[in-house]
Amino acid sequence: MPAQFKDYYATLGVPRTAPDGEIKKAFRKLAREHHPDVAKDKKKSEEKFKEINEAYEVLSDTANRRKYDELGANWKSGAEFRAPPGFGGFSNAQNHRGARAGNHEFEFGNTGFSSFFEQLFGARGRGAPGAPDLSGHAKNVEGDILVTLEEAFHGGVRAITVQHEGRTESHQVKIPPGIQDGQKLRVSGRGQNGGDLFLNIRLASHPDFEVEGANITHELELAPWEAALGAEISIPSLTGRVNIKIPPGSGGGTKLRLRGRGLSSRGDLMVEIKIVFPTELSDEEKQLWSQLAAQSNFHPRE
Repeated sequence: MPAQFKDYYATLGVPRTAPDGEIKKAFRKLAREHHPDVAKDKKKSEEKFKEINEAYEVLSDTANRRKYDELGANWKSGAEFRAPPGFGGFSNAQNHRGARAGNHEFEFGNTGFSSFFEQLFGARGRGAPGAPDLSGHAKNVEGDILVTLEEAFHGGVRAITVQHEGRTESHQVKIPPGIQDGQKLRVSGRGQNGGDLFLNIRLASHPDFEVEGANITHELELAPWEAALGAEISIPSLTGRVNIKIPPGSGGGTKLRLRGRGLSSRGDLMVEIKIVFPTELSDEEKQLWSQLAAQSNFHPRE
């Protein structure tokens, strides 16, 4: 059945010609504003956060963005959409939402992705690795599930729905603490004819952290004097804000490590320093910088 077209550029409030840096900046701004942990209307913010993440998942990836742009700029957000035959190298029969096993289609609900996204980028016709085929009947089914970093860190339970052959089943899926991007959740016996259901973990992008395995990285912007003199700064973590000490003389690109504060106790929180200079200076500030330049013995090119 047709899905609703999603205008990902409109979702992030950027033009179709926006460079990667502008897309990332727009995502971070909106994600901080609508993050469920800070918004007053939690339910509404959760849905908005998913929309923002879905848009960023597509537009921040070169291949996904190019594929999305192939659709052209004539579609209107909310219009009925069905992927064109052969679009992106997939057959039209495969471009329906959800995973397929044999001749049957499985549609997922509450996985964090829209029907439109599933048509273009979801699990289409993929058999789970090592999927058994018992007497040609039992088959595994594979789909994707979007998990926030907070869910991945604390663990939790997600109620998802699976629609198959006119029946809708609800499953309580346990998300174990510390689960990483690309790992799979297995729901035994919930595939086709006694096969298993596999859900691929796709970690939601976060406005404050980049993820690599069990480690997370926070980019910390410092004024030149904070980097030169040292400072004590409050930064976000997955357990709340923490104070860290910046050693005097820290340069741009310096990384500080907070052990055990990553996506699990085996991961770390890495703090990468970025020195930011003021773009506009008052006459008094210019005079102070000039005095510093005259009195300093620091000459990096000598």
